[in-house]
Amino acid sequence: MLKKPVAGNWREARRESARAAVLATAWQMVREDGLAVLSLRELARRAGITTPTVYAYFASKNAIFDAMFAEAAQSFVDLKASLPVTDDPRADLLTEARAFIEFCVSDVARYQLLFQHSVPGFTPSPQSYELAVSALEVTRELLARNGVHDPRYLDIWTAVTTGLVDQQVSNDPGGDRWSRLIDDVTQMFLAQFGKD
Repeated sequence: MLKKPVAGNWREARRESARAAVLATAWQMVREDGLAVLSLRELARRAGITTPTVYAYFASKNAIFDAMFAEAAQSFVDLKASLPVTDDPRADLLTEARAFIEFCVSDVARYQLLFQHSVPGFTPSPQSYELAVSALEVTRELLARNGVHDPRYLDIWTAVTTGLVDQQVSNDPGGDRWSRLIDDVTQMFLAQFGKD
């Protein structure tokens, strides 16, 4: 005998599917034209729903940005979790740095939302931000494996790696003029701040 689906579970699954479709449309919009282009009216039109329906799924445009931030941060966490951990901490740091740069330059809108705070008036919720913090903790642990413990040096590392991304995105989109420097930058950083 087949069990009858519980109405609440079916409704919740349908709601989550509709929310995911709205978010996918929002990502498409910002990837095409930038974060500033996102408007609820245009989002509704492209998603094939009404503006009030958007509000049924998200309380505000910032709620949409928060959901996008959470998706982006989760993708970043998943990427870091997928990277190999070997007995060579220098190689692991370099692998992570290359993956970080590729992650960022492959999706500029995602990079801007996660790392540049380029949406005026938007601050991620504590739950969404916690995902980003957990990804940073992986980097902190990897630097510690390389003898880098001072929090100032973590700040230098993140400034340098995001600086390479910024230069790549701004001055050579689609190229590798700055992203290819990560090997040299990693060696210089560890020579200065890592253990011997």
